[in-house]
Amino acid sequence: MPRFKLTIEYDGTPYSGWQRQKTQPSVQQTLEDAIFRMTGETLTLQAAGRTDAGVHALGQVAHIDLTREWDPFQVREGLNHLMRPNPVGIIAAERVDETFEARFSATARHYEYRILNRRTPAILERNHVWHVHKPLNAEIMDQAAQLILGHHDFTTFRSSECQSKSPMKTLDVLHARREDDHIVINASARSFLHHQVRSMVGCLKLVGEGKWTPADFRAALDARDRSACRAMAPSAGLYLTQVDY
Repeated sequence: MPRFKLTIEYDGTPYSGWQRQKTQPSVQQTLEDAIFRMTGETLTLQAAGRTDAGVHALGQVAHIDLTREWDPFQVREGLNHLMRPNPVGIIAAERVDETFEARFSATARHYEYRILNRRTPAILERNHVWHVHKPLNAEIMDQAAQLILGHHDFTTFRSSECQSKSPMKTLDVLHARREDDHIVINASARSFLHHQVRSMVGCLKLVGEGKWTPADFRAALDARDRSACRAMAPSAGLYLTQVDY
């Protein structure tokens, strides 16, 4: 059976998240319905990661196995046509070896979080940023971020509903910078715990406001206690930007 790698972009605003739900629309359902309409096949997509409700993607990856050969151009164009006007698009469709697994073959996942940091609320970027009107110090946020890089127990930044067998993760990149009215936070790791990025960003915002010091941020990690996470950023500002293989 030919296997195809799909690189997917979507606006997560109207969806309950990536994963198919019984009563709520999902990105997975939108794609699987389009695949059925194009091929007549009922398939279950395997994705690199399950994004939460309201989270966006610029480079989500999934793979599908079809029963007959398709030209990758036809796969991309056909699915994009059938998914209109839903805010989901296939950026690329590639024929891959049957050993490729969207989830398990991934070597790194990259996320970006965007904070709109100004008095005026988000107008054009509504549902795509976290609006924080109080001034944030991006430099001190970045200083704090560097204190938790490496291999640690990230229980503090882990959802109570996380299904991962271990809280141990290796955080390769956590970087905060200012771009005009925006604070942009990038995070990279082989894999993340449920709500890890949003939890880290929520606490970095406390540092940026001056409510926490960088040492407080590191102490929260060391506590290995979910109650030490004092804030979690909303889903609207989070983007899965890229998956490496």
